[in-house]
Amino acid sequence: MPIEILMPALSPTMEEGNLSKWNVKEGDTVESGMIIAEIETDKATMEVEAVDEGVIGKILVAEGTEGVKVNAVIALLLEEGEDKSAMDGFETGAAPSAAPEKAEPAHKEPAPAPQTVTKTSTSPSHKGGDRVKASPLARRMAEQAGIDLSAVTGSGPNGRIVKRDIERFDGKAVPAAASPPASAPKPAAEISQDAPLARYGIAADRYDVEKADNITKISAKRLTDSFRDIPHFPLTVDCELDALLAFRKQVNDRAPEGVKISVNDILIKASGLALKRVPAANASWIEDGRIARHKHADVSVAVAIEGGLITPIIFDADAKGLAQISSEMKDLASRAKERKLKPEEFQGGTFSLSNLGMMGIKSFASIINPPQGMIMSVGAGEERPVVRDGALAKATVMTITVTCDHRVVDGATGAKWISAFKGFVEDPMTMLM
Repeated sequence: MPIEILMPALSPTMEEGNLSKWNVKEGDTVESGMIIAEIETDKATMEVEAVDEGVIGKILVAEGTEGVKVNAVIALLLEEGEDKSAMDGFETGAAPSAAPEKAEPAHKEPAPAPQTVTKTSTSPSHKGGDRVKASPLARRMAEQAGIDLSAVTGSGPNGRIVKRDIERFDGKAVPAAASPPASAPKPAAEISQDAPLARYGIAADRYDVEKADNITKISAKRLTDSFRDIPHFPLTVDCELDALLAFRKQVNDRAPEGVKISVNDILIKASGLALKRVPAANASWIEDGRIARHKHADVSVAVAIEGGLITPIIFDADAKGLAQISSEMKDLASRAKERKLKPEEFQGGTFSLSNLGMMGIKSFASIINPPQGMIMSVGAGEERPVVRDGALAKATVMTITVTCDHRVVDGATGAKWISAFKGFVEDPMTMLM
């Protein structure tokens, strides 16, 4: 009897995912532990290993299928001695929630992308003024060969340019249709109500629509829920950085070769120490009316990746040295951008830190990352006038804003945490005590 290959749950909270790639095709022999597919979750792309040995008898969910429910049957594996006749009349125990528009064998060229308009920098094609339609492989081949896609005639579905079109291209350009003149905005009464932004009075011909990836969609939902449901408030304070910058220079002068401590590394350490100094701020609200008091200071750090943000965690940040924090952060950030983080490396955390100072942002307030009780927003360090002993002076000043969940961190508790954090930043030698 064929073995069902199920959509795996790659994290405790995963309910569905995108089957982004098959590494095998029908008829391939697989062994236990072999990487057979890649699944895109809400925060990362994960590899799926085969559990059993056998031959891929049938792929039920094509690569590129979105919204596949956990435990849906995605393929059938034939055991030793079985052939395809073993699948006759076989009924699967679960069905995928979303089927591709057209299922094709895995060994063929990738199926055409869903008919959404994709933003590209490519010039208009020679057919109807639409943007050039081409498979990802054809685009890469054209880029490497220096071929202008607008000069290639597509032989795929709906005129889509595929691999064979690039291979056969002889360099003769196909005349492009003249671009239509820019049109004036339509009156509201003439706008089709089927247009995505019709209710705002914007006609569909005045914008392109692209499909949001899984990370963006999940982040949008979670941030909306957080901003709507959590009674949050901000606390803002300025911190002088001159002592910290001098401290950083001394540390880097004595650091082992290859180790370079950043200001952000020191802020992670200071955040962890402040959570230990004010444990009441290291808390989470539980929806049944209880409060979780965290025993460890696990600092989530916002990292920008293509399609959104992810927050890898420095566990026990208060207990680690700056060199270890720096090394871990570099590794986590690198793998986050490649979407190679394990779920346990970005799920959890007791506090979040988001730093936009390197982008010149002076101050901002972040949305809380549930179930954490606080998130700190770090602005740019810049020279500002300050008053010392009644006299005007200048200092390097950084503005931070801490957004608090009022259910677990009230104003007084938040202020105590900020005072502890500010003390570590303005007198960094105290972090070593």
